[in-house]
Amino acid sequence: YENFEEAKYSVSDYINGYYNNVRPHHYNAGLAPYESEVRYQDSKTVAKIS
Repeated sequence: YENFEEAKYSVSDYINGYYNNVRPHHYNAGLAPYESEVRYQDSKTVAKIS
């Protein structure tokens, strides 16, 4: 990389693009981190406090 900003952009692009949205993870049942988060949030129940 020619400068810090170029390196920073490249790393961020990798993490936010391929790694979080495409790369499967064994501990997430073969899902990408983003997909695992979406499924967890959809199934998460919150207890009612009265």
